[in-house]
Amino acid sequence: MKKIIPIILILFFNLSLALAQTVKESISPIGKWKFEAPTAPVGYNSGSISISFAENKYSTIVSLTGSEYAIPGDKTKFENDSVSFIVLLEGNVVSISLKAETDTKMTGKAVYSEGEIPLTLTKDIAKK
Repeated sequence: MKKIIPIILILFFNLSLALAQTVKESISPIGKWKFEAPTAPVGYNSGSISISFAENKYSTIVSLTGSEYAIPGDKTKFENDSVSFIVLLEGNVVSISLKAETDTKMTGKAVYSEGEIPLTLTKDIAKK
C-alpha cells in the first residue's frame, strides 16, 4: 500500500502537467494593428486596423495611410484566434480574414472582385 500512494501521486502530477501544456490561451485581437499589403494598389497598401469589443460584440475600423477617413468594418467576428469582417472601399466589398500567429502578429488576406491580397498586421504597442 505504501508503494501505491507515491505511484498514484506521480501519475496525478504527470497528468496535470500534460493537461496544462495542452491548454492554449486565446489571443486577444483588441487593439490597434498596423497593416501592410505590399501587392495592394498604391494608397491601399498600408494603414491601421482598430479592433474593439463593446456591448458583447467586436467592431473594426480601417484607416489607410495618408487618409484621415476611418472606414467601419461590418460583420466582425472573432473565433479560434481568427478575425473576419468586411469593408466597403470605393464600391467594392472587401472580405478580410486574419489569423493570430502571436499576440503581436496576424496574417491573412483581403478578398475582393479582382482577387486576393495578402496582409500582415503587427500590434501597435503604446510606448511608455
